[in-house]
Amino acid sequence: MLKIAYHSTYNHPVPEGHRFPMLKYDLIAEQLVYEGTIAESNLFAPSKIQERDLLRVHDAAYKHKLDTLSLTPSEIRKTGFALTHELVLREEIIMQGTLEASLHALKYGIGMNIAGGTHHAYKDRGEGFCLYNDIAIAADHLLTNKLASQVLVVDLDVHQGNGTAKMVEGRSDIFTFSMHGASNYPMFKEQSDLDIPLPDKIQDAAYLTLLKEHFSRLIDTVKPDHIFFQSGVDILATDKLGKLSVSRKGCKERDHFVLNLCKQNRIPVTVSLGGGYSEKIIDIVEAHCNTFRLAQELYF
Repeated sequence: MLKIAYHSTYNHPVPEGHRFPMLKYDLIAEQLVYEGTIAESNLFAPSKIQERDLLRVHDAAYKHKLDTLSLTPSEIRKTGFALTHELVLREEIIMQGTLEASLHALKYGIGMNIAGGTHHAYKDRGEGFCLYNDIAIAADHLLTNKLASQVLVVDLDVHQGNGTAKMVEGRSDIFTFSMHGASNYPMFKEQSDLDIPLPDKIQDAAYLTLLKEHFSRLIDTVKPDHIFFQSGVDILATDKLGKLSVSRKGCKERDHFVLNLCKQNRIPVTVSLGGGYSEKIIDIVEAHCNTFRLAQELYF
């Protein structure tokens, strides 16, 4: 049974300039239920992340600053959000959503979160609309509890997973793979285990050729027993921030390739949504919904 983390707290009000892209969380769930791809029973509402899981990868001093709303104005600007207790709670729930999705993936082959992919968060600071790092937290939970021995992070958001790369730097049990816009945010890139910087305006054929070449090889060389897939749809040509030229069809083919290869190799995969900033909300929602449709089609 496809299990998807979703909670209305994900839609906590945000500053005026960021409300539009945040609409997608409710719209994705509503569309998938409306069209019959999933039922309400496929959705589960996570609670907030337990402190022990959070503090294995994030600094206690940083958590205290978030809990007490004592980030400096500069630190708040870097996160992109106005800092509130409600926002911090929202992030804590998102963290638990990805962690629980990873446990469902162990049982069903795949688990998903209608949120997450907060790959710009560092151990001791937030950036780029990310306060905590859900992939690092969930991966560490699996490894600490011996539910996995080798994790592969497949980050296909248009922005490099800089926070994730830095947080797990030097860990042999987590391999980070990021395909991202070379000239896009963040301007300073961290070093993933494998970075594939993409030129502006890259289209479907070239994009997919690179993905298929590198991901297939990593399955054989890294030999992961759990994969975390950051499935951002900001690679679309319609995206306001992405700079790439991948079509919605190409984005769907990307997701099909990743999920199908995971299934063929019997590697549990945990999917986090990542970014999407197209002018028209339908472009964002439909591209994200395709990821969930493919999961239902391929696995169930």
